[in-house]
Amino acid sequence: MNTNVTRLRPLLPLALLLPLATACGGASGADGEGGAKTVTVTVGYQSKTINTVTAGTLLRSLGYFEEELAARGKRDGVSYRVAWQDYATGAPITAQMTAGKIDIGSMGDFPLLINAARGVQLKERTRLVSVTGYNPRGGLNTVVTAPGSPLRSLADLRGKKVSTSIGSAADGTLVRALQRAGIDPNKDVEKLNQQPSVGASALTSGNVDALSQFVAWPGLLAFQGKATALYDGAELDLPTFHGVTVREGFASRRPGVLDDFLRAQRRATDELRSRPVAAAESVAKETGLPAEVVYLYNGAQGIATFDPALRPELIAALKDDVSVLKAAGLVKDVDVDAFVDPAPLNRAVKDPAYPKAGAARSELWLKGQAATRSFATPGELLKAVGAAGEDKVRAAYVPDAVTGTLWFADRAVWVTDGSGPRAFVTRSGAERYVSGHAGARIVGYADALKAAS
Repeated sequence: MNTNVTRLRPLLPLALLLPLATACGGASGADGEGGAKTVTVTVGYQSKTINTVTAGTLLRSLGYFEEELAARGKRDGVSYRVAWQDYATGAPITAQMTAGKIDIGSMGDFPLLINAARGVQLKERTRLVSVTGYNPRGGLNTVVTAPGSPLRSLADLRGKKVSTSIGSAADGTLVRALQRAGIDPNKDVEKLNQQPSVGASALTSGNVDALSQFVAWPGLLAFQGKATALYDGAELDLPTFHGVTVREGFASRRPGVLDDFLRAQRRATDELRSRPVAAAESVAKETGLPAEVVYLYNGAQGIATFDPALRPELIAALKDDVSVLKAAGLVKDVDVDAFVDPAPLNRAVKDPAYPKAGAARSELWLKGQAATRSFATPGELLKAVGAAGEDKVRAAYVPDAVTGTLWFADRAVWVTDGSGPRAFVTRSGAERYVSGHAGARIVGYADALKAAS
């Protein structure tokens, strides 16, 4: 299997991928039953939830799944087609899966649990078969406020309006973070259940005080100068991830097709990890997101680590998530052990797991460059930015000194204490550090650059 791809393929026009769109793998006669010669596999994905690109946007643009299916078709005499269906969140994917209209879908950890519960309830069981991307501490979810907001910490959210998507991983982060801060998420804040794009508009228009969302909305708003990070989800130190779920009936009837999907996902993951800048540019082109934002999450040092393996620590975190959804009345219970099925991935891909990611490093992306440079310390990054000139910088990224969450250097909160500059995603994080270190003080980005040059 060749994963050394020299260029990304253009995205196939949607119209070419949707023939027989109603003939999903689970539809009568659509998967070869009764002599049918065409199988249409329907895949639900979230193009703007860029932590899922190896099972969605990037995979689709590379055409790897279609390649795997074409090879299978030559062997078994069946014509395979893929219908890609794009959604903003995981909820509609689950609705379509439990109606037998989507065969394979990708979504976040909290939606995955709802997917499992609804599948049992509606007798259309699903299985979690792989992971797309994860963050071991929870850094994929962030609470943001508008620039210039007087809110400085979670404690300031008491009595305020907060937009989130109830049932999402971002809502789970909000609930847990508020509870740790001694705030009742059901009584002490007014939560608005909104789609990410609606919540983003509500924040910028001043209709809500804060927004809790998943990748890539917080980074996008920060990059655009429309938001400031209030709470870094990595402070919870609980893993968060997105994964791939499949209808049990489809997987039973078409195990080879599921294997093809998982092999294609692994190839897309290899491509992303070996050529992260090209992958970010491709995803940006197809989603309309800035490549700099895509790279913040999906880059070589990005917030997300892409690895299809169903790691034990991720499954343990999934089990812990059940209590949050039960308390919200969104599920009664979920048998996570019955939902998680590592067999297809182990069957389809030899050695499915990559080595664990190390500590994030600072990274510089200069304009006109097809590669980035990484640095061991934030000070080295600042020196490189100063030497290049800010007008030559496309993006500079720096990890939070405590949580390791990567953030835009010019949007981070900088601290100097005589031992070199340190960066933080949130002001509250910087203030905690300063309060515990004599001589430390918060400085602006321009002053941090000047001191490093």
